[in-house]
Amino acid sequence: MTEPPQQIPPSHGTASALRDPGSTPSRRGTHPGAPVRTALAKVPEITAWFWVAKVFTTGMGETASDFLVHTLDPAVALALGGVGLAGSLVLQFTVRRYVAWVYWLAVVMVSVFGTMAADAVHVVLGVPYVVSAVFFLAALLAAFGVWFRTEKTLSIHSVDTRRRELFYWAAVLTTFALGTAAGDLAAYSLDLGYFASGLIFAAVIAGAALAWWRRWIAAIPAFWFVYILTRPLGASFADWTAVGADRGGLGWGTGVVTLGLAVCTAAVVARSSAVGRKS
Repeated sequence: MTEPPQQIPPSHGTASALRDPGSTPSRRGTHPGAPVRTALAKVPEITAWFWVAKVFTTGMGETASDFLVHTLDPAVALALGGVGLAGSLVLQFTVRRYVAWVYWLAVVMVSVFGTMAADAVHVVLGVPYVVSAVFFLAALLAAFGVWFRTEKTLSIHSVDTRRRELFYWAAVLTTFALGTAAGDLAAYSLDLGYFASGLIFAAVIAGAALAWWRRWIAAIPAFWFVYILTRPLGASFADWTAVGADRGGLGWGTGVVTLGLAVCTAAVVARSSAVGRKS
């Protein structure tokens, strides 16, 4: 799903949050290698490589979080995740334009810490998954509301100022927490298991992509909807490969799966960067 080029609207005149000028369904001239970002954009262009990397990082965040929590003291693991997140975001805010490895390192740390935070809400505080999912959904809608009211757009192609970058990463962190809660809700509360949950999320994402392709929904809401669901998609399949047969998985282990996904993520990011330089 490639979001069309964003034209930043003037500060006056309020457009619908679901259909700002950057979300027009017209995709004339847009293809996976098209330079749709502004010169100072701090995010990658949205291509198939982006979505592959996103799924890999979400799965990696899930298994890395589980590995750390079960290897170290949970409080220590959470602290390390928080420090890693803070450090990666400081680095991301320091660079002046999109740098592939810096951006995706921040996404990985958001995935790890977002998983830890969402799990802590359930395990430590005893909050049911459905309640945490509703809470994180409300938090995400509030973040989108403030972002749109301030900037008049939710397009990631407009992320070329410090304030917009703050809005973007706040939304990203919340989507990971929401996606984690939604995935656990499906796998545990609804007792669907990891593999079946992954298939369901994949089917919903395919439906959203079809709706965007048929121009039934605008690009920006379609993008954020799929962005949220790729979190439980990647996590469900990562858990399925990592956990033992007694939990319906393949039993490869969280450490092995995390390492494998890290290698796959690095390869995809390197490949997408090479494609971007040639285009």
